[in-house]
Amino acid sequence: MKSSRRTFLKTSGYAAAGVALSGTMLSFCTPANREHMPFGLQLYTLRHVIGDDPRGVISQVADFGYKQIESYEGPLGMFWGMGNRDFKSFLDDLGITMISSHANVFDDLERKVNELAEIGVEYIVSPWIGPQDSLDDYRAIAEQFNQVGEIANNSGLKFAYHNHAYTFEEQEGELPQDILMGNTDPDLVEYQLDIYWVAITGEDPAAWFRRYPNRFTTCHVKDLANGDDPESTILGTGTIDYPSLLPVAKENGMKYFIVEQEAYTNTTPLDAVRENAEYMRNLVI
Repeated sequence: MKSSRRTFLKTSGYAAAGVALSGTMLSFCTPANREHMPFGLQLYTLRHVIGDDPRGVISQVADFGYKQIESYEGPLGMFWGMGNRDFKSFLDDLGITMISSHANVFDDLERKVNELAEIGVEYIVSPWIGPQDSLDDYRAIAEQFNQVGEIANNSGLKFAYHNHAYTFEEQEGELPQDILMGNTDPDLVEYQLDIYWVAITGEDPAAWFRRYPNRFTTCHVKDLANGDDPESTILGTGTIDYPSLLPVAKENGMKYFIVEQEAYTNTTPLDAVRENAEYMRNLVI
């Protein structure tokens, strides 16, 4: 996997390592026909600090310039101990929209989709299925996804699946991600592309956007650091050329760009979130 990743970085145009943020801004403040896009934050980025003071931490997220959030089903639930209506009221006061939440869609699904739909959240997202033993197992999961999508749609919600690396690693001569996408109904199941996890396998995210137009409607914008075992890093300091990649995503149906970072070498979660917001604010798509 490491060898293919290095080949990917060398040949696909996503080798932006070592380019300072100030130096890249000149390349993505034009052309004039592109526009600034609202951007969101996956709150899992702040998992180490948010639990002690959800209101205070999310208020800082708003101050950094995020207009959207994606929640997750942590110890305090998707609504951080406030209940769905109180949480929406809190976000409204901050000028933030909750567009989605990661959740276990295989347990108590109807309650979750109803609570999300009640406050106008657009997506419920399955964040993990785990590596499967066979492609037939992925086909079975695809059918489950169709059922989840139907239940979500009936409540006025959309359903999406968020990938990790394992669905982009060859199994039985095929990629599990192709199996999932080929066996799910586009009207019922959308996909959230975690760009970091695609890039780490050596696959080209832009090729996937073009291969399945309008299927990837949300994405995690997370940069890939250098090294033999690269972690996620502050946007613009890693190896993924987001100024070139995100316009391709938008052209092929991407609706929401959600920042995420899971490692914090030489920084803190809140500092990383602030620096990532500065990067996204200057990104013209």
